[in-house]
Amino acid sequence: MRTYRVPMVPGPTSVLPDVLTAYQVDYGSADLEDEFFALYDRVQDQLRSILRTQSQIAIMTGEGMVALWGALKSCLRPGDRVVAVATGIFGYGIGDMARSVGAEVEVVGFPYDSIANPGEVEAAIARFRPKMVTMVHCETPSGTLNPVGSVGQLVAKYDVPLFYVDAVSSAAGAELRTDDWHIDLCLVGSQKCLSAPPHLAILAVSPRTWDVVEEIGYQGYDALLPWRDALQSRYFPYTPYWHGLAALEVACRAILDEGLETVLERHQRVAALCRRGLRELGLTLYPQ
Repeated sequence: MRTYRVPMVPGPTSVLPDVLTAYQVDYGSADLEDEFFALYDRVQDQLRSILRTQSQIAIMTGEGMVALWGALKSCLRPGDRVVAVATGIFGYGIGDMARSVGAEVEVVGFPYDSIANPGEVEAAIARFRPKMVTMVHCETPSGTLNPVGSVGQLVAKYDVPLFYVDAVSSAAGAELRTDDWHIDLCLVGSQKCLSAPPHLAILAVSPRTWDVVEEIGYQGYDALLPWRDALQSRYFPYTPYWHGLAALEVACRAILDEGLETVLERHQRVAALCRRGLRELGLTLYPQ
């Protein structure tokens, strides 16, 4: 087996030893043990603090794309209108995903080396009157951070029913205010700034979104509806991943113990150091 000088999981991110240690415990049957339900409840609260939301949290087994697909299929039916704000691979890709489930999609597109212009987004919302606006907070391949808060104000201004935000690579690494920014579906993966292996997909689902989810009634592995009452009813749609949830709790606790504001400031400081070092090497940054 190859040994890497800087071991990382896909993300890429390093995983704390304590997170990995959580996998070494022999846990019981999650659907029978009070301990598991208490753990799920604690991790929900930790994620609420990190995402700055009061919304219910669904923690699904699978990589972050499970959340991206599940949110679209659980909230859209053929013919629904979607404005897809796109500044990179994932933004344009979400538009394609919405089309694949039958939605009528208008893409508000920007070059990969730029960020979204809220004025152009507003014009599209006012003209197209969508059911959903989709947006990526951090376009990882491009290295750009989009003005989600400004677009969230437009979602509220025009009474758009749903605001879908891919925050997979920004949550716990950049300022993210789910409730203040009117985000209805905040989508997160465990393998980015949360610094856990790529085993869980996380969604913060606003109260009004559950009404839409119930109306659509989508059924499938990635469906959101079973998660609305999963903890209260103690009935999960498939075998819960106790090991992964235990590891996620350790990762979340590390962030909250350090202090979320301190963590965000550290990310900014390290990012500035990396950019400065690259310039000193004679390289040019890709984003405008």
